[in-house]
Amino acid sequence: MTTAQIAQLGRADIAYYDYPSTEATEPLKTILLIHGFASSAQVNWVGTGWVKRLSEAGYRVIAIDNRGHGRSSKFYSADDYGPDIFAADALALLDHLEIDQCDIMGYSMGARITCWISHQAPQRVRRAVYGGMGSRIFGGSGGHELIAAGLETDDPSSIADPTAMAFRKFADATRSDRLALAACIRPAREKITKEMVAAIKVPTLVAVGSIDDIGGSPEELVAMMPNAEAVVLEGLDHMKATGAESYKQAAIEFLDKK
Repeated sequence: MTTAQIAQLGRADIAYYDYPSTEATEPLKTILLIHGFASSAQVNWVGTGWVKRLSEAGYRVIAIDNRGHGRSSKFYSADDYGPDIFAADALALLDHLEIDQCDIMGYSMGARITCWISHQAPQRVRRAVYGGMGSRIFGGSGGHELIAAGLETDDPSSIADPTAMAFRKFADATRSDRLALAACIRPAREKITKEMVAAIKVPTLVAVGSIDDIGGSPEELVAMMPNAEAVVLEGLDHMKATGAESYKQAAIEFLDKK
């Protein structure tokens, strides 16, 4: 098992895992993986079999723990979070590792971060995959304050909202810092807009489960983008799609395109 390494990037210590390819390729292929909210590199990408599959497909795999998550620094103000800040951490990590360009795949919140990077620094991204995030990449239907409150309460039985309860159970299961996550999910200062998405020319795959009520429609998002394609993962919701074989097959096939 690869152990976490720590990069000191400004105020944040960012944890990451660097997995070598198990299949020699020329030139070397590299992918950065960005996990979702309340998750971590280990939960989102290692435990689901993604790292193994990508390594076998010839990729050097870099998996980041976003600030507030995993082994990275925790902050307790909403001002320390947002897609722009997460993206800056990811780009600083690529600079730290002297990686000029690579593929990037994010799941859920990680897809929002990948989208931000694709807009702000397209030269750093060869191909992008948005997993578990389609038309709701702009913020979905709200409920962030309910989720934050559910994370902060000392009495989980008081949580009435089912989505807030699901995130609380997930945070407890992953032994996350609930107060850092509450700060993280509160409305960010910077938001992804339709104008930003329409300007992204990076080749992009959007893969979302057919019964994913968190990510929204992949087809609707792709229709706004000039160089994107959609994959509907049949019969899968937001959680079950994370490590699904159909998702892995579609993503690796897309990433392997010239």
